Amino acid sequence: MKTHYYLGWFNNFFPEKLEKVLQEDITDRKSLVMISSTPFVDEADGATERSWLDHAGITFDEYQLINFHVQKEDAHSLLENASVIFLLGGNTMEQNRFLMDYELAEPIKKSKAIVMGASAGAINMSAKWLCSKNFGYDVETSSFYDGIALNDFSVLSHFDLENNMALVQEELSFLSKEMKVYASNKDCALRTKGDKIDILGNVYLISNSGIQKMDETF
Repeated sequence: MKTHYYLGWFNNFFPEKLEKVLQEDITDRKSLVMISSTPFVDEADGATERSWLDHAGITFDEYQLINFHVQKEDAHSLLENASVIFLLGGNTMEQNRFLMDYELAEPIKKSKAIVMGASAGAINMSAKWLCSKNFGYDVETSSFYDGIALNDFSVLSHFDLENNMALVQEELSFLSKEMKVYASNKDCALRTKGDKIDILGNVYLISNSGIQKMDETF
């Protein structure tokens, strides 16, 4: 049964509810493989996300970072042997380009590892996502990007929904007619385990242009 975590961003650490579920889910702790969102940079990449896991008492025998300094074949091998794959937060577009350049989508989908993504990483785990200047991207024209498609829905992660609800609903209206879109603020999480979806924090479902708040199930 595949388990995927779509996370927002956490200014401190994971909430206790999330820590507890992660501790139960992550039983194999041999190797954590992190995928960069700034693939030309090594310094401190993944330090914040790793600190969240450390605080939850989840440590691994090996920590690996995949970026352009790792050979493509080696990156695929690391993913094949990973216990947990973590797509890091940061630059969504750069990470998406890196995922495509290194052809990482299929190895991630085939892996038996738990797959996690924070902010940009969660967005790139989507089937498809909207790149718009209204969502903070440095672009003139909005466009859709294909993600890894671990699940058949889209994610807008780590966005100020409460002050921009009408904007979010309007921007994602077209996409919501093609697939479900889950929109969340920073201290939130969405977990899929098989066909079951669990929610932590303020997560909204946008479907067929309508929007509704999801019940918290953690």
